[in-house]
Amino acid sequence: MTTLASGLDLQDYEQAFIHLSDEEIKKTYRLFTLMNQGWLVNALSPIGMLALRWRLPLAETMIRKTMFRQFCGGVNLRDCTSSIEQLHDHQVQTVLDYGVEAKSTEEDFQAAMKENLSAMAYAEGEEAVPVVVVKISALADNSLLEAYTRGNLLDADQHNEWLDLKKRLDTLADTASRTGVIMYVDGEESWVQIAIDDLTIDLMSRYNTDRAVVYNTYQLYRHDKLQQLKDDHARAREDGYILGAKLVRGAYMDKENRRAESKGYKSPIHKSKAATDADYDAGLEYCAENHASIAICCATHNTKSTELFSTCIYKHKAKRDHPHFYFSQLYGMSDNLTFNLASSGFNVAKYMVYGPVREVYPYLVRRAQENSSLTGDVGREYAMVTHEMKRRGLIS
Repeated sequence: MTTLASGLDLQDYEQAFIHLSDEEIKKTYRLFTLMNQGWLVNALSPIGMLALRWRLPLAETMIRKTMFRQFCGGVNLRDCTSSIEQLHDHQVQTVLDYGVEAKSTEEDFQAAMKENLSAMAYAEGEEAVPVVVVKISALADNSLLEAYTRGNLLDADQHNEWLDLKKRLDTLADTASRTGVIMYVDGEESWVQIAIDDLTIDLMSRYNTDRAVVYNTYQLYRHDKLQQLKDDHARAREDGYILGAKLVRGAYMDKENRRAESKGYKSPIHKSKAATDADYDAGLEYCAENHASIAICCATHNTKSTELFSTCIYKHKAKRDHPHFYFSQLYGMSDNLTFNLASSGFNVAKYMVYGPVREVYPYLVRRAQENSSLTGDVGREYAMVTHEMKRRGLIS
């Protein structure tokens, strides 16, 4: 057991699972026991996708009762309410993330826009839900974002689509500003990210003058993102607004490397995990040092980075519940971080994905693979749940 200068102890597993009844933790244990078998995860993931696509009987029901229940809040906002309330009972807040992305029709864009606005209406005045996530790829076609990122001259149709996208984002940011909600803009693939960055910086310059309303996402597994974070901060200070920065390691490593190799360009991803870790932690330290003008979300499952950021807050003699400091972990994972941070008085929120099962299934597959024995993580979640099962005397 290690207690830091900040008073944080992330190995207190009793506190980590305080929100789960014996029956709930038994279900969690059974699920992680299955997921800890890498071969099983790899075999069942594509089968589940096909079963949903073909609408096979009981396929959706089985997924809802297993992975979906563990990692998602529900199919809609109403379904999420009980989980949100349960978290808030233990001083844990919720980041609402409608898990639909990569859409291509006007009907889909309008549906995503409506859902984002509904989430903000739900969050308005709700202490338990300070943040709503916006995915730009759910509001515009990826071909438009890619054309802009490449620096291509947009044709007349694309120009109109770009203006429509800007209007949607402006409506969302204005709504967040008026309702007291924070808006996280998700990071996506490198070949569309410049478009996302430019759109988000523009929103920040207009809405982050009094408080941090809009946050951009910095994926620190990219070798250029630490410098971009610093450059964006310099620009924000010069132009008189607060930089909102959600720091993550990154979610598309294999996809990015495969594309770079197939197209013959240098991969944007660091060559080693150690380099990613170094940039991530350097980003945390930079943001903590400049927290008067940067609002940061430390979004990670990494214990060392979590400990580092808590220590940085302590070192700079800042209040641990300062509105510019947030920690976040995905719903259903890393409860040892979440609930121990909360019990120590830090701002912490669960990233709660919700939406139709067929839409969020790719997200569920990523979570299953992340927790399988094939990741080299040696079943971190499985080990923690097993420890708590033994502590409660539920297994020997």
